[in-house]
Amino acid sequence: MSDVPPLRFPEFSGEWKKCTIKDYGEVVTGNTPPTSNPEYYDNGSYLWASPADLGINKNITDTKTKLSLSGFRKTRNIPKGSVLITCIGSTIGKMGMATETMSSNQQINSIVINDKSDSDFVYYAISRAFPRYLSEVGIQAVPILSKSNFEKLPNYTTCREEQDKIGYFLNLLDERIATQNKIIEDLKKLKSAIIDYAINSLDTDFAKFGSLYETAGEGGTPTTSNTSFYDNGKIPFVKIDDLKQKYLTENKDFITELGLQKSSAWLVPTRSILFSNGASIGEITITTYPVCTKQGILGIVPKSNIDVEFLYYFMSSTYFKKAISRIVTEGTMKTVYLKDINNILCPIPTKEKQQGIAKMPSDLNSKIDYEQSLLKLFIMQKQYLLRQMFI
Repeated sequence: MSDVPPLRFPEFSGEWKKCTIKDYGEVVTGNTPPTSNPEYYDNGSYLWASPADLGINKNITDTKTKLSLSGFRKTRNIPKGSVLITCIGSTIGKMGMATETMSSNQQINSIVINDKSDSDFVYYAISRAFPRYLSEVGIQAVPILSKSNFEKLPNYTTCREEQDKIGYFLNLLDERIATQNKIIEDLKKLKSAIIDYAINSLDTDFAKFGSLYETAGEGGTPTTSNTSFYDNGKIPFVKIDDLKQKYLTENKDFITELGLQKSSAWLVPTRSILFSNGASIGEITITTYPVCTKQGILGIVPKSNIDVEFLYYFMSSTYFKKAISRIVTEGTMKTVYLKDINNILCPIPTKEKQQGIAKMPSDLNSKIDYEQSLLKLFIMQKQYLLRQMFI
């Protein structure tokens, strides 16, 4: 195979050159100022990235934690245009690009791009190659790419003019993806505001949450070492990762009838609520087919006088989230027990009013679903171009 990509701008020819990450620029591993000194963090304005800040949009314009000037001076600073890559942990491979001078924690290696290389080209070249790099990580409890191993990873480079053109072209698509993310984020904020206004404006009687359902309870996980509970299973088995959309329309895992019988899992019917009450608390969806769930997820079957759409939006409201936050039990894993949820006082109007309240956010949900489908298409287009425009 010759060292040329399948798809290329027509004015360029000749083979690309093999190189390593170090050839793109200096690799800098981040660090953390002592957290015991609040002076390094209080009223911070300097961007300091952790893996949670990478992988959503290409450009890093904000970080969850910021440093004060004294804290920033304790870190290894990286300039605008540097490429940041998570190299430790479960989110290994998440990437971002510095939009100003900033720093990061020790889970991130950054490349300070040299004059021979274009920052955007390097970002996309590494993004394309990272699935291959994962073989360098090996099987271990905590995936890790050390600085020395990261610097030696192989890649390709080409003349600066071709780098610039590829980087500029793909960056346009990433800007569109960032715009699409912003559209979705704003629609979700609008939906939340409408829900909160509707719930807070209700002038009606209150009822305890425990009076709103026919049946409710956590699921359970059949013994994973017993293959007869899983092999050729046909019963949908829902985990927290499946609770990302308003309607549950698909899931990844299944169990057998025997697995259902031999565990505390139970079959939650269609048009019920699934609500995560352990680990990642507050994920919520409406079932569109019968499912069972693992522990940490409540199945809630509403009574006939409770509209499932209204219940979904009520449980998504700030009112309900605040009530939940007050009853969280700390432990090895944060948990909200059903016995405590049952005592939350809920403003519940007539079913007709419930249906009216649910209509507007439901219309917005359809719009959000459409915009999310567009986002998926843009991301698929980007992945296709990365495969075609790089080796």
